[in-house]
Amino acid sequence: MAGDDTTNQASQNQKAGRNTLTYRDAGVDIDAGDALVEAIKPLAKSTARRGADAALGGFGAAFDLKAAGFTDPILIAATDGVGTKLKVAIDSGHHATVGIDLVAMCVNDLVVQGAEPLFFLDYYATGKLEPAVARDVVAGIAEGCRQAGCALIGGETAEMPGMYGKGDYDLAGFAVGAVERDRLLTGDGAAEGDILLGLASSGVHSNGYSLVRRVVADLGVDYEFPAPFDMDQTLGAALLAPTRIYVKSCLAAIAAGGKDGVKALAHITGGGLVENLPRVFPDSLSAHIDGTSWAIPPVFGWLAKAGGVDPADMPRTFNCGIGMVLVVAPSAVETVTAALEQVGETVFRIGRMVPREEAGKPVLIDGLEARWNG
Repeated sequence: MAGDDTTNQASQNQKAGRNTLTYRDAGVDIDAGDALVEAIKPLAKSTARRGADAALGGFGAAFDLKAAGFTDPILIAATDGVGTKLKVAIDSGHHATVGIDLVAMCVNDLVVQGAEPLFFLDYYATGKLEPAVARDVVAGIAEGCRQAGCALIGGETAEMPGMYGKGDYDLAGFAVGAVERDRLLTGDGAAEGDILLGLASSGVHSNGYSLVRRVVADLGVDYEFPAPFDMDQTLGAALLAPTRIYVKSCLAAIAAGGKDGVKALAHITGGGLVENLPRVFPDSLSAHIDGTSWAIPPVFGWLAKAGGVDPADMPRTFNCGIGMVLVVAPSAVETVTAALEQVGETVFRIGRMVPREEAGKPVLIDGLEARWNG
């Protein structure tokens, strides 16, 4: 064990009369950290954008809002992690995409307020730094930043012996975006008759993995086995499909819809459709959703049927195939849909806004439970 090696080395030094205890003896390798910084500098540089040069190495990083083209901006900030999806990456040995998840969970929360992501910072913590693993993770973060159009301007790598198990690590992300004051989306403008457009997810994204891992354990399936719902890839690879980043498509939709075309957006994360949609429209309204109106990725059918997940719990835990919802004025639906499809989104018309009945539910979903039982 590393701890025993450290103790033995220190003991040998003391017996020899040498006062040579180092930080490395305590489990922290400064040289490895320095090497990692040098290795990831080109990754950060590849994310440079107007307003930031994305250089690493200083104590802080600057961003020039004027150079980015803003005149009267409001800053929006978000922070998040990847959750226990990291355990799937660690247990399967595939670390290349969780960085994309980290960025996605932050920047998708920014764009729902109409904000353009500007810059991103990451926090990587582990018990013993493994530079190859850390570089894979940061490469994913850089790829996520490129997809979102934001600069990776800094971060922190913390090596903390005794805090994490062998091979374990944790991630946190921090993103800042900006929106012109008169384009801020608050959801207050949503009205009866507005149409709900759902954007297809890439799979489970980054929520509900404690339940996913419980299903995997109960079924006794190995991550290196073919996925029961997709025999062309391993279960680990299928479950690690990265969270879709909706930033560029949603910004395009907002621009195409014009003033009051897109009323609100909801990022469907933990809590699913049931918990996330009510965050973006007034209490006087309900979202009436047709649960038969979109294609459900096979992974969700597997979780519900083979995994035995309660059908009523599915839309309260998972995105069920819809990763982002737009509340759109009826007059702008065709224009907004065309803008979304032009940048590669799969768009479903999943429902509409209706008056909320007294003591009524904020989200009404018809026909979804039957799809798990079919």
